[in-house]
Amino acid sequence: MTDLETQCATLGIHIPTIALPRADIDLSRWAVIACDQFTQDPSYWERVAQYVGESPSMLSLIYPEVYLEGTVQETRIKAIRRAMEETLAQRLLTEFRGMMYIERETPYHPRRRGLILALDLERYDWHPQARPLIRATEGTVAERLPPRIAIRRGAPLEAPHIIILIDDEKRRLVEGLEGMIPRQNPTYHTELMLGAGAVTGWKLDQEEHWQFVITTLGELYTEARTKYGPLSAQEEPFLFAVGDGNHSLATAKAVWEEYKAQHQGEPGLMQHPARYALVEIENLYDEGIQFEPIHRLVFGGSRESLFQYLRELPGATLQSLPPGSSLEEWIGQGVPGKTRYGIVYGREQFILSIDFEGIATVPLQEALDRLCKETGATLDYIHGSDEVLRIVQNSSRQEGPSSGSQQKSLSQPIGIILPPLGKENLFATVARSGPLPRKSFSMGEGIEKRFYLECRRLF
Repeated sequence: MTDLETQCATLGIHIPTIALPRADIDLSRWAVIACDQFTQDPSYWERVAQYVGESPSMLSLIYPEVYLEGTVQETRIKAIRRAMEETLAQRLLTEFRGMMYIERETPYHPRRRGLILALDLERYDWHPQARPLIRATEGTVAERLPPRIAIRRGAPLEAPHIIILIDDEKRRLVEGLEGMIPRQNPTYHTELMLGAGAVTGWKLDQEEHWQFVITTLGELYTEARTKYGPLSAQEEPFLFAVGDGNHSLATAKAVWEEYKAQHQGEPGLMQHPARYALVEIENLYDEGIQFEPIHRLVFGGSRESLFQYLRELPGATLQSLPPGSSLEEWIGQGVPGKTRYGIVYGREQFILSIDFEGIATVPLQEALDRLCKETGATLDYIHGSDEVLRIVQNSSRQEGPSSGSQQKSLSQPIGIILPPLGKENLFATVARSGPLPRKSFSMGEGIEKRFYLECRRLF
């Protein structure tokens, strides 16, 4: 192992071989948003397919989760695998060893900076009691992993939508790289489809780039030894937090552990590409990162059954939204000792207030999990309050008026809109208490999510 590789291993990072589309490929059609977005909006993915047409695209290499509940999973996975093999056979990609510095423009922020490299899955564990170098920020649902594992297992390529956060208040790493790149000569630049903004990327293929990353991460690693309190004997410094893609990184970990068990003792096993996951690293303090709550949709029970569980929360009160009021303004108003949620049912809107201060998903998710377990209701998780209102109101129009609406079946969903969320205490909270409840926050709106563009050979 070279000195450079030893330094990387200490920090849980790996300098990957990255694959980019050939220069003649239309990147505006190649790049596609993360597969776990717009899960209640098939029309979005239909528009993506229409825009892509016959052009080479990541759309053929991913599995949009809006289709994950269908009956053709195996057929679709085989088609993805064929598309990956054809992409390689047709030499649609060019490769280089290194990292990428990227800048993303979104409809909400002029710039968000990122660094693409690979992380060592040996230094990651999503289980709540674990305290590794790379930590989950939200609860991971093991039951959601099998279809994702089936997609990744044996896949010739991977493309990242995982975003990893670092706690770099002095803005040394990603912002420092900005001064090292040839701004007038990017490796790629493209507008992103369907109004998602644009992205620009620069290769970091020189050893001076890599040494800067290693040195700066080394400083953060040293600081993390004491930043969040003393470390126990089983605890590593908390350097990397999963900001987006908790289940995707857990999937990569599961596939690596499976492969490692099947090939134990084989030469070169611990250098296999599956040991690593390609990710984008971003600074928690980047001005382009704004935490947004992830809202809930409840399907499959009566409105009153949901209200019954919500009324059991500490100090819970439910009231109709006053006429002429804004639901988001009501739930965003800070009241000491209280947390407010918005409830949307058809054309009706309510305010739920409880005695609680902290991450709003903590009491809510516990109540919703009991509701689902005891009544058979189901949940979906939605980015953007406007999207929640659209889904609920469209469902209401499709259902039409109904007598006895309080007992009406929730084939029409109920929306639960969560209050705004701060980001500054994320590392300290996770270091102290472990992962937050699943789907506690989103880094920005749905349309701001990472677009697949870079790839890496996997199996």
